[in-house]
Amino acid sequence: MIPARYSASRFPGKLMQDLNGKSVILRTYEATVATNLFDDVFVVTDSDIIYNEIVNNGGKAIMSIKEHDCGSDRIAEAVENLDIDVVINVQGDEPFTDKESLLKLIQVFKDDDKKEVDLASLMVHITDTDEINNPNTVKVIIDQSNFALYFSRSAIPYPRDESMEVKYYKHKGVYAFRKQAILDFYRLPMLTLEASEKLEQLRYLEYGKRIKMVETDVQGIEIDTPEDLERAKKAWK
Repeated sequence: MIPARYSASRFPGKLMQDLNGKSVILRTYEATVATNLFDDVFVVTDSDIIYNEIVNNGGKAIMSIKEHDCGSDRIAEAVENLDIDVVINVQGDEPFTDKESLLKLIQVFKDDDKKEVDLASLMVHITDTDEINNPNTVKVIIDQSNFALYFSRSAIPYPRDESMEVKYYKHKGVYAFRKQAILDFYRLPMLTLEASEKLEQLRYLEYGKRIKMVETDVQGIEIDTPEDLERAKKAWK
């Protein structure tokens, strides 16, 4: 499932911006389909413009019935009556979605015989100080078993002792959910941590869900700003 809304606070209409001959959302959809990992791939949207963009180019799309504040809610509505076990959420602004990283997420559930994992998600090791301190870069800290402890826009952990060699991880917004986990999310109200940081993944942690983090070396380019789009155009060439 690829949740896609037309409006975006930092870059309105970004998913319909041209990325070397095709829209960002169409590039993302085609990249996801091209992995050949999924039984089906849908764009889930509240926008007629995005819906028509996908369908008119031979893809599959679902129109949201209700208004939603986040992608997880949008996906939950779409999958509620579908006969599925695990659903992958690929962000609509990530046209460089790669097969290797998605395979790692799927493998988490294949290895989870005891069904201890509610969600799995990706993280990338980062070292650039500006990126670590950038509130638009979401950081994650993990326990010894790679389960998420917390996500934040702040630099976590805070480097109080600079002699300690701490690894910082950027959270990539690609998720794999058990169906029940995302339905639970949909039915539970937002709490203070999510409201404060404006990070939906914190709702899962606040309600005791377990998120297994998987490290990937693939940075990709998330298109959040016009500058990101220009970088993507150069990278696509």
